[in-house]
Amino acid sequence: MAISRPDQLRNRRFQLRATASEEKLIKVAADRQGVNVTEFILRSAREKAEQSLADQTRFVLDDKRWRAFMAALDRPAQDKPRLRRLFRERHVAKRRS
Repeated sequence: MAISRPDQLRNRRFQLRATASEEKLIKVAADRQGVNVTEFILRSAREKAEQSLADQTRFVLDDKRWRAFMAALDRPAQDKPRLRRLFRERHVAKRRS
């Protein structure tokens, strides 16, 4: 997935509905940051989206937990009979048809 860049040409449209108080809050915040409402909303949404995706792919551990994590990765794989059986079963959606 490509990472969003703020300098790309904007040729897509979002339509949003907001309450009067949400609109006022966003306009005041945008004004205080010296940007227009569109720039404020897109910047905020882009930052939140990138953070949300990073939270799903990046994690931070202290030294002790990092060593334990690396040790677990370095251990040889263990046979898991129940897991092996599960993967041999037909997919739940295909069982219904």
